[in-house]
Amino acid sequence: MENPLPWSKGRAAMIYRDTGRKLVLALKHGDRQEIAHPAGLWLSQAVADIVTPNTLIAPVPLHWLRMIKRRFNQSALLAKALSRRVDRPWSPDLLQRIRRTQSLDGLGRAERITALENAIRVHPLRRHRLIGRPVLLVDDVMTSGATLAACTRACLDAGSGPVMVVTLARVAKDA
Repeated sequence: MENPLPWSKGRAAMIYRDTGRKLVLALKHGDRQEIAHPAGLWLSQAVADIVTPNTLIAPVPLHWLRMIKRRFNQSALLAKALSRRVDRPWSPDLLQRIRRTQSLDGLGRAERITALENAIRVHPLRRHRLIGRPVLLVDDVMTSGATLAACTRACLDAGSGPVMVVTLARVAKDA
């Protein structure tokens, strides 16, 4: 409530625990890229009520050094699978992570926000694709929302329409 998130709507296909956690980790670190195919269906069901005919789908970007290490962007795999399921265009390089950030694992929300300051921007050659248009950002997991908030701000600052987010999994606060 103190720091409202900048996107207009958000969804997650599952909770990040048990099977949901295993699926995300297998995709992200276990080189199980085939998980993206069924995940596209789950994501499409999660966003069925928020995708409009003009929505542009975009993944959360990786810094190029992390991309070399991992060999693929799991968020891009999910965005592509979702794009096919909902028959909407996607832009795999709409956003760029222009500054290498430390791993966000174990950091609190404020530390995550600080780490992402000025790290993400809209690709200068792709900006025309989002002007005035709704954007749906795709990521594998949302913990604090700091990464998606940085991506949302980059889109809004570049002139996009409303930004929505979807993740394969969402960390839930314990009751």
